[in-house]
Amino acid sequence: MTTPSSGALRRGWHRRIWKTAAPIMVSNLALPVVGMVDTAIAGHLPGPEYLGGVGVAALIFSFTFWTFGFLRLSTTGYIAQAFGRGDREELKAIVIRAAVIALVIAFALIVLQSPLRWLALDLVEAGPLVSYQAALYFDVRIWAAPAVMGNFIVAGALIGLQRTGLALVVQTVIATLNVGLDILFVPVLGWGVEGLAAATAIAEVTGLATGLLAIVRALPDGRGPWPFGSARILEPYWPLLALNRDLLIRTLLLNVAFGVFISLSARIDDTTLAANEILLMFLTFAAFALDGFANACEAIVGEAFGRRDPRMLGEAVRVTFLWSGLTAVVVCLGYALGGDLLILLLTDIPEVRAHALAHVHYAILMPVIGVWSFQLDGIFTGAARGRDIRNAMVLAVVIYLPAIYLLHAELGNDGLWLGLALLFVVRALALWRRYPGLARDAAPAR
Repeated sequence: MTTPSSGALRRGWHRRIWKTAAPIMVSNLALPVVGMVDTAIAGHLPGPEYLGGVGVAALIFSFTFWTFGFLRLSTTGYIAQAFGRGDREELKAIVIRAAVIALVIAFALIVLQSPLRWLALDLVEAGPLVSYQAALYFDVRIWAAPAVMGNFIVAGALIGLQRTGLALVVQTVIATLNVGLDILFVPVLGWGVEGLAAATAIAEVTGLATGLLAIVRALPDGRGPWPFGSARILEPYWPLLALNRDLLIRTLLLNVAFGVFISLSARIDDTTLAANEILLMFLTFAAFALDGFANACEAIVGEAFGRRDPRMLGEAVRVTFLWSGLTAVVVCLGYALGGDLLILLLTDIPEVRAHALAHVHYAILMPVIGVWSFQLDGIFTGAARGRDIRNAMVLAVVIYLPAIYLLHAELGNDGLWLGLALLFVVRALALWRRYPGLARDAAPAR
Protein backbone atom coordinates (compact mmCIF):
# COMPACT_ATOMS: atom_id res chain seq x y z
CA MET A 1 0.00 0.00 0.00
CA THR A 2 1.37 3.41 -0.97
CA THR A 3 0.73 6.83 0.54
CA PRO A 4 0.67 10.14 -1.30
CA SER A 5 3.94 12.04 -1.37
CA SER A 6 4.20 15.41 0.35
CA GLY A 7 4.37 17.06 -3.08
CA ALA A 8 1.14 15.39 -4.17
CA LEU A 9 -0.56 16.45 -0.94
CA ARG A 10 0.55 20.04 -1.49
CA ARG A 11 -0.70 20.01 -5.07
CA GLY A 12 -4.00 18.68 -3.76
CA TRP A 13 -4.25 21.63 -1.39
CA HIS A 14 -3.54 24.11 -4.18
CA ARG A 15 -6.29 22.53 -6.29
CA ARG A 16 -8.73 22.52 -3.39
CA ILE A 17 -8.14 26.18 -2.59
CA TRP A 18 -8.57 27.20 -6.21
CA LYS A 19 -11.66 25.02 -6.62
CA THR A 20 -13.24 26.85 -3.68
CA ALA A 21 -11.82 30.31 -4.32
CA ALA A 22 -12.20 30.66 -8.09
CA PRO A 23 -16.04 30.73 -8.19
CA ILE A 24 -16.04 33.17 -5.27
CA MET A 25 -13.54 35.41 -7.04
CA VAL A 26 -15.64 35.47 -10.20
CA SER A 27 -18.88 36.09 -8.29
CA ASN A 28 -17.24 38.77 -6.13
CA LEU A 29 -15.82 40.50 -9.19
CA ALA A 30 -19.35 40.80 -10.54
CA LEU A 31 -20.21 43.18 -7.69
CA PRO A 32 -17.68 45.94 -8.48
CA VAL A 33 -18.35 45.45 -12.19
CA VAL A 34 -21.97 46.38 -11.48
CA GLY A 35 -20.72 49.30 -9.39
CA MET A 36 -18.49 50.40 -12.24
CA VAL A 37 -21.43 50.28 -14.65
CA ASP A 38 -23.43 52.44 -12.21
CA THR A 39 -20.47 54.83 -11.95
CA ALA A 40 -19.94 54.93 -15.71
CA ILE A 41 -23.63 55.62 -16.42
CA ALA A 42 -23.80 58.30 -13.71
CA GLY A 43 -20.48 59.71 -14.93
CA HIS A 44 -22.00 60.32 -18.36
CA LEU A 45 -25.02 62.19 -17.01
CA PRO A 46 -24.80 66.00 -17.42
CA GLY A 47 -22.87 67.12 -14.33
CA PRO A 48 -20.63 65.85 -11.50
CA GLU A 49 -23.52 65.89 -9.01
CA TYR A 50 -24.95 62.69 -10.53
CA LEU A 51 -21.68 60.79 -10.10
CA GLY A 52 -21.18 62.28 -6.65
CA GLY A 53 -24.76 61.43 -5.71
CA VAL A 54 -24.36 57.78 -6.69
CA GLY A 55 -21.09 57.69 -4.72
CA VAL A 56 -22.67 59.19 -1.63
CA ALA A 57 -25.63 56.82 -1.94
CA ALA A 58 -23.20 53.90 -2.08
CA LEU A 59 -21.68 55.20 1.16
CA ILE A 60 -25.13 55.39 2.75
CA PHE A 61 -25.76 51.77 1.91
CA SER A 62 -22.45 50.87 3.52
CA PHE A 63 -24.02 52.19 6.70
CA THR A 64 -27.32 50.41 6.04
CA PHE A 65 -27.31 47.26 3.90
CA TRP A 66 -23.60 46.51 3.90
CA THR A 67 -23.24 47.32 7.59
CA PHE A 68 -25.07 44.06 8.14
CA GLY A 69 -22.72 42.04 5.97
CA PHE A 70 -21.69 40.35 9.21
CA LEU A 71 -24.69 38.09 8.61
CA ARG A 72 -22.77 36.48 5.76
CA LEU A 73 -19.60 36.16 7.83
CA SER A 74 -21.22 34.60 10.90
CA THR A 75 -23.30 32.23 8.78
CA THR A 76 -20.21 31.02 6.93
CA GLY A 77 -18.26 30.37 10.12
CA TYR A 78 -20.94 28.35 11.88
CA ILE A 79 -22.08 26.51 8.74
CA ALA A 80 -18.48 25.51 7.98
CA GLN A 81 -17.93 24.18 11.50
CA ALA A 82 -21.19 22.20 11.47
CA PHE A 83 -20.19 20.87 8.04
CA GLY A 84 -16.87 19.74 9.49
CA ARG A 85 -18.69 17.90 12.29
CA GLY A 86 -21.14 16.32 9.82
CA ASP A 87 -24.15 17.68 11.76
CA ARG A 88 -26.94 17.84 9.14
CA GLU A 89 -29.65 18.97 11.53
CA GLU A 90 -27.52 21.84 12.82
CA LEU A 91 -26.82 23.05 9.27
CA LYS A 92 -30.54 23.68 8.73
CA ALA A 93 -30.93 25.17 12.20
CA ILE A 94 -28.14 27.69 11.53
CA VAL A 95 -29.81 28.82 8.29
CA ILE A 96 -33.13 29.34 10.11
CA ARG A 97 -31.55 31.25 13.02
CA ALA A 98 -29.63 33.51 10.66
CA ALA A 99 -32.71 34.11 8.49
CA VAL A 100 -34.77 35.23 11.50
CA ILE A 101 -32.10 37.76 12.47
CA ALA A 102 -31.90 38.97 8.86
CA LEU A 103 -35.66 39.55 8.62
CA VAL A 104 -35.75 41.51 11.88
CA ILE A 105 -32.93 43.76 10.64
CA ALA A 106 -34.59 44.30 7.25
CA PHE A 107 -37.90 45.29 8.85
CA ALA A 108 -36.12 47.78 11.13
CA LEU A 109 -34.31 49.37 8.17
CA ILE A 110 -37.55 49.90 6.25
CA VAL A 111 -39.30 51.40 9.28
CA LEU A 112 -36.37 53.73 10.02
CA GLN A 113 -35.54 54.73 6.44
CA SER A 114 -36.34 58.45 6.81
CA PRO A 115 -34.10 59.17 9.82
CA LEU A 116 -31.38 56.96 8.33
CA ARG A 117 -31.38 58.98 5.11
CA TRP A 118 -31.36 62.30 6.92
CA LEU A 119 -28.55 61.29 9.29
CA ALA A 120 -26.35 59.85 6.54
CA LEU A 121 -26.64 62.90 4.28
CA ASP A 122 -26.01 65.21 7.21
CA LEU A 123 -22.83 63.33 8.16
CA VAL A 124 -21.39 63.31 4.64
CA GLU A 125 -21.87 67.08 4.25
CA ALA A 126 -21.93 66.95 0.45
CA GLY A 127 -23.24 69.83 -1.65
CA PRO A 128 -27.01 70.26 -2.13
CA LEU A 129 -27.05 68.94 -5.70
CA VAL A 130 -25.11 65.80 -4.73
CA SER A 131 -27.29 65.26 -1.64
CA TYR A 132 -30.48 65.53 -3.71
CA GLN A 133 -29.35 62.84 -6.15
CA ALA A 134 -28.21 60.60 -3.30
CA ALA A 135 -31.63 60.91 -1.62
CA LEU A 136 -33.40 59.91 -4.84
CA TYR A 137 -31.29 56.76 -5.04
CA PHE A 138 -31.77 55.90 -1.36
CA ASP A 139 -35.57 56.21 -1.41
CA VAL A 140 -35.83 53.51 -4.07
CA ARG A 141 -33.17 51.02 -3.08
CA ILE A 142 -34.03 50.83 0.64
CA TRP A 143 -37.10 48.71 -0.19
CA ALA A 144 -34.84 45.85 -1.24
CA ALA A 145 -33.64 45.44 2.36
CA PRO A 146 -35.26 41.99 2.94
CA ALA A 147 -33.73 40.62 -0.26
CA VAL A 148 -30.28 42.00 0.55
CA MET A 149 -30.31 40.56 4.07
CA GLY A 150 -31.53 37.23 2.72
CA ASN A 151 -28.77 37.17 0.12
CA PHE A 152 -26.19 37.54 2.90
CA ILE A 153 -27.52 34.33 4.46
CA VAL A 154 -27.56 32.56 1.10
CA ALA A 155 -23.95 33.51 0.35
CA GLY A 156 -22.77 32.57 3.84
CA ALA A 157 -24.41 29.16 3.73
CA LEU A 158 -23.12 28.29 0.25
CA ILE A 159 -19.56 29.35 1.07
CA GLY A 160 -19.61 27.46 4.38
CA LEU A 161 -20.79 24.34 2.55
CA GLN A 162 -17.99 24.87 -0.01
CA ARG A 163 -20.60 24.97 -2.79
CA THR A 164 -19.14 28.10 -4.28
CA GLY A 165 -20.23 27.18 -7.79
CA LEU A 166 -23.83 27.72 -6.71
CA ALA A 167 -22.85 31.04 -5.11
CA LEU A 168 -21.45 32.03 -8.49
CA VAL A 169 -24.76 31.18 -10.18
CA VAL A 170 -26.67 33.40 -7.74
CA GLN A 171 -24.30 36.34 -8.18
CA THR A 172 -24.34 35.95 -11.96
CA VAL A 173 -28.13 36.23 -11.95
CA ILE A 174 -27.97 39.38 -9.81
CA ALA A 175 -25.17 41.05 -11.78
CA THR A 176 -26.51 40.27 -15.24
CA LEU A 177 -30.01 41.47 -14.44
CA ASN A 178 -28.65 44.58 -12.69
CA VAL A 179 -26.50 45.66 -15.63
CA GLY A 180 -29.26 44.99 -18.14
CA LEU A 181 -31.80 46.99 -16.14
CA ASP A 182 -29.26 49.81 -15.60
CA ILE A 183 -28.98 50.23 -19.35
CA LEU A 184 -32.74 49.96 -19.86
CA PHE A 185 -33.78 52.32 -17.06
CA VAL A 186 -31.21 55.13 -17.49
CA PRO A 187 -29.88 55.59 -21.06
CA VAL A 188 -33.04 54.18 -22.68
CA LEU A 189 -35.88 55.29 -20.39
CA GLY A 190 -34.12 58.30 -18.83
CA TRP A 191 -34.92 57.53 -15.19
CA GLY A 192 -31.66 58.99 -13.82
CA VAL A 193 -30.22 57.76 -10.52
CA GLU A 194 -33.63 56.39 -9.53
CA GLY A 195 -33.32 53.98 -12.44
CA LEU A 196 -29.95 52.79 -11.16
CA ALA A 197 -31.47 52.15 -7.72
CA ALA A 198 -34.50 50.33 -9.14
CA ALA A 199 -32.28 48.09 -11.25
CA THR A 200 -30.28 47.05 -8.20
CA ALA A 201 -33.38 46.41 -6.08
CA ILE A 202 -35.07 44.21 -8.68
CA ALA A 203 -31.87 42.23 -9.22
CA GLU A 204 -31.49 41.58 -5.47
CA VAL A 205 -35.03 40.21 -5.17
CA THR A 206 -34.49 37.90 -8.13
CA GLY A 207 -31.17 36.78 -6.67
CA LEU A 208 -32.78 35.83 -3.37
CA ALA A 209 -35.29 33.56 -5.09
CA THR A 210 -32.44 31.87 -6.95
CA GLY A 211 -30.39 31.59 -3.77
CA LEU A 212 -33.09 29.86 -1.76
CA LEU A 213 -33.32 27.16 -4.40
CA ALA A 214 -29.52 26.84 -4.31
CA ILE A 215 -29.48 26.30 -0.53
CA VAL A 216 -32.07 23.53 -0.76
CA ARG A 217 -29.89 21.84 -3.37
CA ALA A 218 -26.60 22.37 -1.50
CA LEU A 219 -27.59 21.08 1.95
CA PRO A 220 -27.01 17.34 2.44
CA ASP A 221 -30.69 16.86 3.30
CA GLY A 222 -32.10 20.11 1.91
CA ARG A 223 -35.27 18.57 0.51
CA GLY A 224 -36.07 16.82 3.78
CA PRO A 225 -37.98 18.31 6.74
CA TRP A 226 -36.66 21.53 8.27
CA PRO A 227 -36.66 21.99 12.09
CA PHE A 228 -38.74 25.19 12.16
CA GLY A 229 -40.54 24.27 15.39
CA SER A 230 -37.65 22.50 17.09
CA ALA A 231 -36.31 23.69 20.44
CA ARG A 232 -32.86 23.27 18.90
CA ILE A 233 -33.45 26.49 16.95
CA LEU A 234 -33.61 28.55 20.14
CA GLU A 235 -31.00 26.93 22.38
CA PRO A 236 -27.76 28.07 20.66
CA TYR A 237 -28.94 31.57 19.71
CA TRP A 238 -26.61 33.39 22.11
CA PRO A 239 -23.30 32.29 20.50
CA LEU A 240 -24.62 33.37 17.09
CA LEU A 241 -25.88 36.68 18.48
CA ALA A 242 -22.56 37.29 20.27
CA LEU A 243 -20.59 36.63 17.08
CA ASN A 244 -22.94 38.87 15.10
CA ARG A 245 -22.52 41.60 17.73
CA ASP A 246 -18.73 41.53 17.43
CA LEU A 247 -18.84 41.44 13.64
CA LEU A 248 -21.38 44.28 13.62
CA ILE A 249 -19.00 46.43 15.66
CA ARG A 250 -16.18 45.55 13.27
CA THR A 251 -18.30 46.40 10.24
CA LEU A 252 -19.57 49.66 11.72
CA LEU A 253 -16.04 50.76 12.51
CA LEU A 254 -14.87 49.87 9.02
CA ASN A 255 -17.75 51.87 7.57
CA VAL A 256 -16.93 54.77 9.87
CA ALA A 257 -13.36 54.67 8.57
CA PHE A 258 -14.49 54.82 4.94
CA GLY A 259 -17.21 57.31 5.83
CA VAL A 260 -14.61 59.68 7.26
CA PHE A 261 -12.55 59.23 4.10
CA ILE A 262 -15.54 60.14 1.89
CA SER A 263 -16.64 62.98 4.16
CA LEU A 264 -13.19 64.57 4.13
CA SER A 265 -13.12 64.14 0.35
CA ALA A 266 -16.44 65.99 0.09
CA ARG A 267 -15.14 68.81 2.28
CA ILE A 268 -12.38 69.47 -0.24
CA ASP A 269 -14.83 69.81 -3.17
CA ASP A 270 -17.24 67.81 -5.34
CA THR A 271 -14.51 67.08 -7.89
CA THR A 272 -12.28 65.44 -5.27
CA LEU A 273 -15.25 63.44 -4.00
CA ALA A 274 -16.06 62.17 -7.49
CA ALA A 275 -12.41 61.35 -8.25
CA ASN A 276 -11.96 59.44 -5.00
CA GLU A 277 -15.15 57.49 -5.65
CA ILE A 278 -13.63 56.32 -8.93
CA LEU A 279 -10.34 55.37 -7.26
CA LEU A 280 -12.20 53.52 -4.51
CA MET A 281 -13.71 51.39 -7.27
CA PHE A 282 -10.15 50.16 -7.92
CA LEU A 283 -9.86 49.12 -4.27
CA THR A 284 -13.30 47.53 -4.27
CA PHE A 285 -12.51 45.53 -7.39
CA ALA A 286 -9.22 44.30 -5.87
CA ALA A 287 -10.77 43.52 -2.49
CA PHE A 288 -13.51 41.36 -3.95
CA ALA A 289 -10.96 39.44 -6.03
CA LEU A 290 -8.67 38.89 -3.05
CA ASP A 291 -11.59 38.00 -0.80
CA GLY A 292 -12.02 34.87 -2.91
CA PHE A 293 -9.06 33.36 -1.06
CA ALA A 294 -10.24 34.81 2.25
CA ASN A 295 -13.70 33.30 1.75
CA ALA A 296 -12.17 29.94 0.82
CA CYS A 297 -10.11 30.16 3.98
CA GLU A 298 -13.23 30.89 6.04
CA ALA A 299 -14.87 27.71 4.77
CA ILE A 300 -11.86 25.42 5.19
CA VAL A 301 -10.72 26.92 8.51
CA GLY A 302 -14.28 26.46 9.81
CA GLU A 303 -14.28 22.86 8.63
CA ALA A 304 -10.88 22.33 10.31
CA PHE A 305 -12.28 23.66 13.60
CA GLY A 306 -15.33 21.41 13.25
CA ARG A 307 -13.03 18.42 12.70
CA ARG A 308 -10.49 19.58 15.32
CA ASP A 309 -7.72 19.22 12.73
CA PRO A 310 -4.80 21.68 13.27
CA ARG A 311 -2.89 20.32 10.27
CA MET A 312 -5.81 21.12 7.99
CA LEU A 313 -5.90 24.62 9.48
CA GLY A 314 -2.20 25.18 8.86
CA GLU A 315 -2.36 24.04 5.24
CA ALA A 316 -5.39 26.21 4.51
CA VAL A 317 -3.66 29.26 5.95
CA ARG A 318 -0.36 28.62 4.19
CA VAL A 319 -1.79 28.02 0.72
CA THR A 320 -4.34 30.85 0.82
CA PHE A 321 -1.69 33.32 2.02
CA LEU A 322 0.56 32.30 -0.87
CA TRP A 323 -2.07 32.70 -3.58
CA SER A 324 -3.65 35.85 -2.16
CA GLY A 325 -0.25 37.55 -2.03
CA LEU A 326 0.58 36.59 -5.60
CA THR A 327 -2.85 37.70 -6.79
CA ALA A 328 -2.43 41.08 -5.09
CA VAL A 329 0.82 41.64 -7.00
CA VAL A 330 -0.87 40.73 -10.30
CA VAL A 331 -3.74 43.15 -9.59
CA CYS A 332 -1.26 45.94 -8.83
CA LEU A 333 0.56 45.31 -12.11
CA GLY A 334 -2.75 45.33 -13.97
CA TYR A 335 -3.69 48.67 -12.44
CA ALA A 336 -0.26 50.10 -13.23
CA LEU A 337 -0.68 49.17 -16.89
CA GLY A 338 -4.37 49.96 -17.36
CA GLY A 339 -5.42 52.27 -14.54
CA ASP A 340 -5.34 55.43 -16.65
CA LEU A 341 -7.55 53.84 -19.30
CA LEU A 342 -10.02 52.63 -16.67
CA ILE A 343 -10.43 56.16 -15.34
CA LEU A 344 -11.08 57.46 -18.84
CA LEU A 345 -13.78 54.81 -19.30
CA LEU A 346 -15.51 55.61 -16.01
CA THR A 347 -16.04 59.33 -16.56
CA ASP A 348 -15.85 61.92 -19.32
CA ILE A 349 -15.85 64.92 -16.95
CA PRO A 350 -12.44 66.58 -17.55
CA GLU A 351 -11.76 67.89 -14.04
CA VAL A 352 -12.73 64.57 -12.41
CA ARG A 353 -10.48 62.67 -14.83
CA ALA A 354 -7.54 64.95 -14.12
CA HIS A 355 -7.90 64.67 -10.35
CA ALA A 356 -8.24 60.88 -10.43
CA LEU A 357 -5.21 60.50 -12.71
CA ALA A 358 -3.13 62.63 -10.33
CA HIS A 359 -3.80 60.20 -7.45
CA VAL A 360 -4.08 56.85 -9.24
CA HIS A 361 -0.77 55.62 -7.75
CA TYR A 362 -2.49 55.15 -4.39
CA ALA A 363 -5.15 52.93 -5.94
CA ILE A 364 -2.41 50.91 -7.66
CA LEU A 365 -0.61 50.14 -4.37
CA MET A 366 -3.63 49.45 -2.15
CA PRO A 367 -4.06 45.74 -3.07
CA VAL A 368 -0.63 44.70 -1.71
CA ILE A 369 -1.20 46.82 1.39
CA GLY A 370 -4.70 45.52 2.15
CA VAL A 371 -4.45 41.85 1.19
CA TRP A 372 -3.04 40.72 4.56
CA SER A 373 -5.90 42.17 6.59
CA PHE A 374 -8.43 40.62 4.19
CA GLN A 375 -6.82 37.20 4.55
CA LEU A 376 -6.53 37.30 8.34
CA ASP A 377 -10.16 38.40 8.56
CA GLY A 378 -11.10 35.21 6.69
CA ILE A 379 -9.09 33.01 9.05
CA PHE A 380 -10.65 34.47 12.18
CA THR A 381 -14.16 34.42 10.67
CA GLY A 382 -13.92 30.71 9.89
CA ALA A 383 -12.84 30.08 13.46
CA ALA A 384 -15.78 32.21 14.71
CA ARG A 385 -13.33 34.40 16.67
CA GLY A 386 -15.47 37.52 16.59
CA ARG A 387 -13.87 39.12 19.64
CA ASP A 388 -10.42 39.13 18.04
CA ILE A 389 -11.81 40.58 14.80
CA ARG A 390 -13.62 43.29 16.74
CA ASN A 391 -10.64 44.23 18.90
CA ALA A 392 -8.28 44.45 15.92
CA MET A 393 -10.64 46.84 14.18
CA VAL A 394 -11.09 48.95 17.31
CA LEU A 395 -7.31 49.37 17.60
CA ALA A 396 -6.95 50.17 13.89
CA VAL A 397 -9.67 52.84 13.94
CA VAL A 398 -8.40 54.42 17.16
CA ILE A 399 -5.07 54.97 15.41
CA TYR A 400 -6.58 55.82 12.02
CA LEU A 401 -9.00 58.59 13.00
CA PRO A 402 -6.55 61.13 14.46
CA ALA A 403 -3.99 60.19 11.82
CA ILE A 404 -6.25 60.82 8.83
CA TYR A 405 -7.46 64.18 10.15
CA LEU A 406 -3.87 65.31 10.69
CA LEU A 407 -2.74 63.98 7.32
CA HIS A 408 -5.71 65.59 5.59
CA ALA A 409 -4.90 68.96 7.16
CA GLU A 410 -1.25 68.75 6.10
CA LEU A 411 -1.39 66.93 2.76
CA GLY A 412 -4.96 67.24 1.48
CA ASN A 413 -6.13 64.33 -0.66
CA ASP A 414 -2.73 62.63 -0.48
CA GLY A 415 -3.13 62.51 3.29
CA LEU A 416 -6.48 60.76 2.97
CA TRP A 417 -4.95 57.91 1.00
CA LEU A 418 -1.99 57.57 3.36
CA GLY A 419 -4.41 57.36 6.29
CA LEU A 420 -6.37 54.59 4.56
CA ALA A 421 -3.17 52.60 4.05
CA LEU A 422 -2.37 52.96 7.76
CA LEU A 423 -5.78 51.47 8.65
CA PHE A 424 -5.05 48.28 6.70
CA VAL A 425 -1.55 47.85 8.15
CA VAL A 426 -2.58 48.23 11.80
CA ARG A 427 -5.52 45.88 11.39
CA ALA A 428 -3.35 43.15 9.85
CA LEU A 429 -0.69 43.40 12.56
CA ALA A 430 -3.30 43.21 15.33
CA LEU A 431 -4.87 40.03 13.91
CA TRP A 432 -1.53 38.37 13.19
CA ARG A 433 -0.55 38.81 16.83
CA ARG A 434 -3.61 36.72 17.85
CA TYR A 435 -3.09 33.91 15.34
CA PRO A 436 -0.96 31.58 17.55
CA GLY A 437 -3.80 31.35 20.08
CA LEU A 438 -6.29 30.57 17.34
CA ALA A 439 -4.08 27.76 16.03
CA ARG A 440 -3.86 26.19 19.49
CA ASP A 441 -7.65 26.17 19.80
CA ALA A 442 -7.98 24.04 16.64
CA ALA A 443 -6.30 21.07 18.36
CA PRO A 444 -8.45 18.19 19.69
CA ALA A 445 -9.79 18.69 23.21
CA ARG A 446 -7.85 16.81 25.89
